[in-house]
Amino acid sequence: MTRLLTICIGLLALPLAAQQVPDWYNAGHERRIDSLLSIMTLEEKVGQMTLFTSDWDVTGPTIREGYQDDIKTGRLGAIFNAHTAGYNRDLQRMAVEDTRLGIPLLFGYDVIHGYRTIFPIPLGEAASWNAEAAEESARIAGRESAAAGLHWTFAPMVDIARDPRWGRVMEGAGEDVYLGKVMAEARVKGFQGDDLTDPLTILACAKHFAAYGAAQAGRDYHTVDISERVLRDIYLPPFRAALDAGVATFMTSFNELDGVPATGNKHLLTEILRDQWGFMGFVVTDYTSINEMIPHGVAADEAEAGLLAVQAGVDMDMQGAVFYDHLAEQVESGEVAMSQVNEAVRRILRMKYALGLFDDPYRYSDTTRQSQNILTDANREAARRIARESFVLLKNDDNILPLSPGSGRILLTGQLADSQEDMLGAWHGDGRAADVITLLTGMEEAVGDGAQVNYVPDMQEAIRAARRADVIVVATGEDWEMSGEAASRADIGLPGEQEAMIRALAATGKPVVVVLFNGRPLAFPGVDSAATAILEAWFPGTEAGHALADVLFGDHNPGGRLPMTFPRSVGQVPIFYSMKNTGRPMDPNNKYTSKYLDESNDPLYPFGYGLSYTTFEYGAPSLEAGTMTRNDTARVTVEVSNTGSVDGTTVVQLYVQDVVGSVTRPVRELKAFRRVALAAGEGQTVTLELTEDDLSFYRRDMTYGSEPGKFMIYVGGDARTSNSISLTLE
Repeated sequence: MTRLLTICIGLLALPLAAQQVPDWYNAGHERRIDSLLSIMTLEEKVGQMTLFTSDWDVTGPTIREGYQDDIKTGRLGAIFNAHTAGYNRDLQRMAVEDTRLGIPLLFGYDVIHGYRTIFPIPLGEAASWNAEAAEESARIAGRESAAAGLHWTFAPMVDIARDPRWGRVMEGAGEDVYLGKVMAEARVKGFQGDDLTDPLTILACAKHFAAYGAAQAGRDYHTVDISERVLRDIYLPPFRAALDAGVATFMTSFNELDGVPATGNKHLLTEILRDQWGFMGFVVTDYTSINEMIPHGVAADEAEAGLLAVQAGVDMDMQGAVFYDHLAEQVESGEVAMSQVNEAVRRILRMKYALGLFDDPYRYSDTTRQSQNILTDANREAARRIARESFVLLKNDDNILPLSPGSGRILLTGQLADSQEDMLGAWHGDGRAADVITLLTGMEEAVGDGAQVNYVPDMQEAIRAARRADVIVVATGEDWEMSGEAASRADIGLPGEQEAMIRALAATGKPVVVVLFNGRPLAFPGVDSAATAILEAWFPGTEAGHALADVLFGDHNPGGRLPMTFPRSVGQVPIFYSMKNTGRPMDPNNKYTSKYLDESNDPLYPFGYGLSYTTFEYGAPSLEAGTMTRNDTARVTVEVSNTGSVDGTTVVQLYVQDVVGSVTRPVRELKAFRRVALAAGEGQTVTLELTEDDLSFYRRDMTYGSEPGKFMIYVGGDARTSNSISLTLE
């Protein structure tokens, strides 16, 4: 989606560097922007750098009144939380017809995993390990959003997250850098398509820049304290992948980094993002994050906070009105150069031109197109298909799943069995509970007249009813509001009395199938020991019940794999597969090694884990050559076989361990994977490739590159695989 060009100094106001020039960049637009900037007043320029919410929806602690007057006076360039084609057309008319210059508004919204048709939460979508599915869901979400008058989504969130207490793990792709990069690229491409002038595409926004997922204690908005090496090795690569995919905007994070809040962090926003990476879109703050630099303790008042932000490289202020109130005065006093304001406005106007808004400001305001693209049958079918690919089968003793739809008495219970709203999950855009298919509805439609589904929501009644059932299905987990922003949890077990209920049902001697709805990994060893089968469903979205019925009754064989480690206990957190070793690795026979007195080091379920209704075997991996040079590509080959009686899909995962480095290296890192569909009894030879970049990292002197030496290559079905071969880099 991008092309590499070398830009000469001063050409079209681009920085001096080898730039990733995105396809939406147009040199002709730059000349039009120059002309517009030359006639804009300072107040109009500051207006372009200002983003306020409408009164349609609230996603933060404040809402500004009077924004419509700001539109008419040219003091507002963008609005969020305003949607539907007709409503936004009326607001756009104010900007285009009632202002001096007629500069169109930009409309943004939190379209995180669907606009009206809601897909699985992004963490669940990442569990599909299917980049094509992630791109498709983003494309559909983008089409629906664009048809509803929107130009811009505040997604994808590409934060690496390794602490499940943090509620916002549900918005991202989990703990792994490589999987995070793959999903970031896919979702950017889905939202933005190949041509931003297509009125059914929208701008994407890579957030939160940067390291928000490393918030201490898993507490939202909390401090982050990591090294530059960890920042560059772990937290920045998915952002770079989004940039390379052509992402139009970046959003700053709430956290501090190295003592400086991200919104005022010049190292992040200018030195890395602009100077080193050559980003050409614009940077928007998160909700009032300029103002929040005052309680952070790095600014005495809003004027000082705004000065820090604009000098760091912020282009647009979301909701805080700091630029609105103070920036013009700071330019007039000489504290901020006019050239700096002009460059910020240029970046914002650049995206409005790229969307074609100056040619037709109402091109996203077609009510007929809205009715033709929202919650269509095709969109619902895609939501159903992608949801079932996100489910992860964690346990299946006695092959109790799939259930037979033709006979038997099924007891369905649990507080989430018939909850439409909870299936949507957090950040569900314009998703509506009335559109949702619940587990109860999906199961009843699937069994028809062939079996009985007895739904009993009350715990005590369900225990009594269990004696008459052949199998029990329990819908359990979190309410939708228990994950997402401002939804951190210190205890990540099942809330309330749900575990006690599952234990009591299991005590009846009947098989118990647990269906988990949640926005984060949970610690539930008691449930794991009591249940016969466990299906991780996340929050599946609009078609939840249909998708679950497809899997529970065997019309679809689950193939999802965990994108985050599931701990046994919250005391193990943070726990992730790509940890580093210590000088005293765990030895069960030696007290003085790295372990707990009261808990295993091992997770409940590891990264990459997932079962199937069939079984797979992996042969020993092989290499064309045991050595490679820096210019070579190593090809790792493995034979994978479906040894069961059911067609199924496995995810072949390749991990690398750098045995000796100039700095300590993770015990293993995911570097490649492939989803492979195999018929019962079928085998396939799978080849995965490694290049020097896959073996590179930030070395002791903080240069990026590889080091010669021995690498262990692991290939298998999850991060614990011992199936390995060695490779030497010369």
